[in-house]
Amino acid sequence: MKSILVTGAAGLVGNVLRAQLRGQYRLVLLDREPVSDVGEGERAVQCDIRDTPAVISAMDGVDAVVHLAGQPTEADWETIRDANIEGCYQVVEAARRVGVRRFVFASTNHVIGYYPRSQTIDETCMPRPDTRYGVSKAFGEALLRYYADKFGLTAVCLRIGTVRSPDAPAEYRHLSTWLSHGDLGRLVHCAIEADVHYEIVYGVSRNTRRWWEDASAARIGYAPVDDAETWAGEFPDDDLRDDPVASRFQGGVFCSWDRD
Repeated sequence: MKSILVTGAAGLVGNVLRAQLRGQYRLVLLDREPVSDVGEGERAVQCDIRDTPAVISAMDGVDAVVHLAGQPTEADWETIRDANIEGCYQVVEAARRVGVRRFVFASTNHVIGYYPRSQTIDETCMPRPDTRYGVSKAFGEALLRYYADKFGLTAVCLRIGTVRSPDAPAEYRHLSTWLSHGDLGRLVHCAIEADVHYEIVYGVSRNTRRWWEDASAARIGYAPVDDAETWAGEFPDDDLRDDPVASRFQGGVFCSWDRD
């Protein structure tokens, strides 16, 4: 059974992913906050991702890193820089130094948030980030391209859509961006196991209204099952229709913030 280090394991996505991967892998659960209910096949490590010696120690013997840790939404530049740029660099460099085979990076759909909703895009599109948060994730994608090509640290960057708890869309936009808990588990499992050098894959379920099509999903063997259309009757109208920017672009309200 492979050993997988999950950073940010105490967060929303981390907790969902633990439940999906439990029993498939031995899990090393790293977070700066305490990780609760550590079960069989799991080991918790409490440290900051910028504590390089502690991160290197936690990586000892792992086959892959799933990097979820960092600032999870828009924030001031200093917070974004420290957590999502410096922190990401430290974890990637630690993985290189330890000799980890595969790095799975939790990127975001906000890397491409300024594409219009009328346009279907794929993984080859240029980044159009909608926030400082999106910029930081574009940095992570570029950093891992560099580490894959120069150092052989193979990587899969997941442009994750909308993961929620409870596991259901909560607004009109989510009919396009929702990623179910089950599909998240399937996606990360494929990202860990695929025989690839570097890929960008959209983390989205099989939504009828999805804006993102990527051949890379097939290359890593990801075949989503769930469809947000099940909840379409609950959101007959776009709740952002009174915000012309948010309703036009794929990033939604992330595109409206900080415009003044």
